[in-house]
Amino acid sequence: MEHLKPIAHILIFPLPIQGAVNSMLKLAELILLASDAQIHITFLTTEHVHSRLMLHANAASRFESYPGFSLRTFSDGLPEDHPRGSDKFGEMVDAVESVSCPLLREMLVTDRANPPQEKPITCIIPDGSYNFALDVGKEVGIPVIYFDTISPSCLWVYLCLPKLIEDGEVPFQENWEMEAIVGVPGIGSLLRRRDFPDFCRANNPASDVMIQRISEQAKQFRKASGFILNTFEDLEAPLLSYMRSHFPNMYVVGPLHLHLKERMLRKETTTSTTLLSYCSNSLWHEDKSCIEWLDGQPLRSVIFCSFGSHVCLTKEQLMEFWQGLVNSGTRFLWIRRQRSVTGMDDDVHKWQEQIPSGLLKGMKENGYVTSWAPQEDVLSHPSIGGFLTHSGWNSTLESIVEGKPMLCWPYYVDQLVISRYVSHVWKVGLDMKDICDRDIIENMVRDLMDRRRGEYSQNVNALAYLARQSVHEDGSSYCSLNKLVDDIMSLKLPA
Repeated sequence: MEHLKPIAHILIFPLPIQGAVNSMLKLAELILLASDAQIHITFLTTEHVHSRLMLHANAASRFESYPGFSLRTFSDGLPEDHPRGSDKFGEMVDAVESVSCPLLREMLVTDRANPPQEKPITCIIPDGSYNFALDVGKEVGIPVIYFDTISPSCLWVYLCLPKLIEDGEVPFQENWEMEAIVGVPGIGSLLRRRDFPDFCRANNPASDVMIQRISEQAKQFRKASGFILNTFEDLEAPLLSYMRSHFPNMYVVGPLHLHLKERMLRKETTTSTTLLSYCSNSLWHEDKSCIEWLDGQPLRSVIFCSFGSHVCLTKEQLMEFWQGLVNSGTRFLWIRRQRSVTGMDDDVHKWQEQIPSGLLKGMKENGYVTSWAPQEDVLSHPSIGGFLTHSGWNSTLESIVEGKPMLCWPYYVDQLVISRYVSHVWKVGLDMKDICDRDIIENMVRDLMDRRRGEYSQNVNALAYLARQSVHEDGSSYCSLNKLVDDIMSLKLPA
């Protein structure tokens, strides 16, 4: 690819967790492809994330074909053995913000005062949770376009949180979990109290850190130059229409992983450039041997079980899941990431010693357990018939694109809202939130994989078709990405 003089230079700044890094790397590659090298991108992340990307992903070799892409790192100040997981998520975010806020300001001021060889940064695309990024951008006269990698439905709930607090719907007590929340415009009475994150149960919203952070986010979004969503129009049309009435400058460019594959395919057919077909942005080693195991299983006979990169189960919860799966008689592929189960050793021989012999025998007959897997490849495999998931947004979109119904066991944040949408709006699966009982798990697995498979498969396949249409040339997401690129290249900065 010819190295043209850039028209614009974007700083992309993700939250340093698997889902956000994956989404923002895909967005970066999409922008590079769509701009035909007229936009340069600096991708800013922590040294911890960078080292894991270099070790486990093909990101480094893949981005070598883009002269306008560079990685820049900083230390998050945490020890290398810090888990940076869900139970320590707040610590990680606080550490990153304390370091990155002054770093970002210094980068942008120095960049503009002493122009480098390449074009100075002209636009910032930070994660939606980085409230400080907008203030820093305004200080130096650089526009900010937020990219919130959570689901639009949950984002909208968050943006409405100040009004929910004002109206007295939040916070609420533990009782009356089934009572509807009616103060989220455009959603009606779909969501119940049990579909809201735990911090909405805070006794004093004025002192709750998460509520304060989200309330500030709602203010910042209204002052930003725009924001990007990883979804497609036909999946959430009524909600997106309502959101546009409040935030007109929205770029709906998803599903990102499918959109990237479409742009890559078009590039390969119109130029001599060869791009890698699989875009791994994994922070863990992917065990591809599970694909060989899937190759030997019957069509749509396996349920894929993965709770993502942050969920931590107790040993008791793990036993309930495994016993329910074994009792269902359904083949299953289980992802057991390191440090994902409290009270159990990560060593395969040691944790197997802690499993009852009857359960271990059933697992060996019908199950396959591995530490991590190439999820997009797994979900696209013809042997997979369903997905037992934590309802992370990337996982949900990947499952929809591949036409795989879902059994949802959400853990926190947007997952609680997403699982409700899966079961009651899109009707492509079941919501098992707040439940971890072997008998219920067994029954729901049978529903998903057998008794109601036809119903769910028909619904999810219809959405998969619409997703593919959205990223084709002239599709809604395809056009929205082109508009994003055009807007970034034509931005007029204040003097």
